[in-house]
Amino acid sequence: MAGKVGCAALLPHGSGGRVITMQIAFLLYDRFTALDIIGPYQVLSGLPGAETVFVAERKGPVTNDVGTLSVNATASLDEVPSPDILVVPGGPDVTGPMTSKATQDWLRAADLTSTWTTSVCTGSLVLAAAGLLKDRRAVTHWLAMDELPAHGVLPVEERVVIDGKYVTGAGVSAGIDMALTLAGRIAGDDSAQMIQLMIEYDPQPPYNAGGPKTAPPALVEMMRTNAAQALQLGS
Repeated sequence: MAGKVGCAALLPHGSGGRVITMQIAFLLYDRFTALDIIGPYQVLSGLPGAETVFVAERKGPVTNDVGTLSVNATASLDEVPSPDILVVPGGPDVTGPMTSKATQDWLRAADLTSTWTTSVCTGSLVLAAAGLLKDRRAVTHWLAMDELPAHGVLPVEERVVIDGKYVTGAGVSAGIDMALTLAGRIAGDDSAQMIQLMIEYDPQPPYNAGGPKTAPPALVEMMRTNAAQALQLGS
């Protein structure tokens, strides 16, 4: 059954079975972190009416930060001018999308009409560079939190932060939490929980080291000292 039926097919479609189409644009750029984008994609693509599209400055394969996995951008930025939802992933070095005029202009324009503008990990720095998070609360990867204030953003140490239509997730794996939170806002708690159940998202990590407050202090210090290397490994 699971091999043939997706999440959307199992969710209630509202009154009269009508489904409102919503376009969800997932931004790609060189050296993005795969789980940042694939986690939210897996969740949000399960919403009834979801029309998902991977976008980049140019169509074609875009390679992740490890260099061994590519995701195909099926549309260029100018082909997706007004998505309902924006999803921006992070990466070990987001200088590219932060300084790209094409990407930054597209984000600002798309944000004017989006219902939700979201990010995962250091993707919030990309949104911040576009001025979209100014004077707003947001989160990013714990190693990059100090970079948010430079863009006029109030850093908040939470797994998922919602400020108006802006939803930001903490580092990498938090993209799943961000997307489930958003799914609940869009389709209701029951629908979001059905998606969670379908993907069997029931975290039981073997170690209690998923954040700087719970990880062994020596490891936290090591990663702070070697921040560039740490971001290289996991955005």
